[in-house]
Amino acid sequence: MARSSPVETTTIGVLGSDWRASVTPTGAIEYGNDERLDWWVAADDRWHDPAVEATVRQACLGGTPVVETRVRVPQGDVIQRVYAVADHGGFTILEFENASPLPVAVALGPADLAFVRPPSTGAATGIELPAGSTVHPMGHRSVIRIGLRHRGGSNEPLPADLPPVLAVQRGWETQVRRAGRVVLPDEAWVDAVTAARCEVALVGLDDPTSDPVRFLLGAHELARLGADVAPWVGEIATAAERIARSGSFGWAEDRALLAAGAMFAADDDHRAVADVERLRIGAGARRSAALAVPPGITAVAWVEDQLARPRPGAVVDLLPNGVPSGWEGQNFEAHGLPAGPAHRLSYAVRWHGRNLAVLWELAGPGPLTMTASAVDPTWSSSEPAGEGLLRPA
Repeated sequence: MARSSPVETTTIGVLGSDWRASVTPTGAIEYGNDERLDWWVAADDRWHDPAVEATVRQACLGGTPVVETRVRVPQGDVIQRVYAVADHGGFTILEFENASPLPVAVALGPADLAFVRPPSTGAATGIELPAGSTVHPMGHRSVIRIGLRHRGGSNEPLPADLPPVLAVQRGWETQVRRAGRVVLPDEAWVDAVTAARCEVALVGLDDPTSDPVRFLLGAHELARLGADVAPWVGEIATAAERIARSGSFGWAEDRALLAAGAMFAADDDHRAVADVERLRIGAGARRSAALAVPPGITAVAWVEDQLARPRPGAVVDLLPNGVPSGWEGQNFEAHGLPAGPAHRLSYAVRWHGRNLAVLWELAGPGPLTMTASAVDPTWSSSEPAGEGLLRPA
């Protein structure tokens, strides 16, 4: 599944490399020093410019930085997929699929491109293209791949052994699942979590002064992905204090303080963990969460908050807003959820008629009590692992 078209650009790149680019909502690639790679499609009827076509649809496959843009042509679509790979010095791959029964041609603006086969030598008719543009004829139901070089300086053809699109998508999914994994009836929630983690891994952290909430949530996700929190300890403390002094305490601020506590716990700073928990208690009752998945890094905290809400006092509340609409009768599971500053919770739900069988496993020091106040207020458990039956009223 894929998330719906973004209103902003999508960052693509390769971890371990500083090369980054942005894919616009119409499939243009912005990179380098104000460089831009546009594309056009010549179909049976006319030239189609994705920058102005009303039929353009875009998705990030599985929430990963693999961007698919579709343009309607007679009897089908021309599909562009854009993603970055590290192989052979680094390429951004532009894969084009002619998903129509008629031949088309794809034109690309001037750039340092590598081809499997050379572009057409004939002049494009019916459109005025920028100097240095290339045109690539495509048969019906065919696929071509073109590479934008990250480093330049070569006239070699596009290597044949670059990873295919599905391998890149699966690689990103595997990478971000190190932070936790959810298997949910609403795949848009899953994709939003993946997209947020990919974005922070590629783009980095928000400024802790101007947006301490997003800074803490982003830093926590990077820590869950394996980053060392030690260099951020001072900024984490400052951001937590800024939130506590702000006078505004909603669900996102609560999750940000929880993230700060978790990072202090990972750094074995137990005094700082206790200080953050006091800040959470002192802030009082928080406002309820947003009604829909928010954009950006807060999406992870929002989804996890719907599944398990850590409360001060070593309590974690499962499904604190109840079973989401449309999930009744559908099994789901979540792994590695924050259940407190130093606790992680994995659980699965299997339905028995109207009742929910919950299988769980807790990891972390000391006791922790699980409740399910919105589903079955009579149920609780302090066992580190087990199975229970929630009976909704």
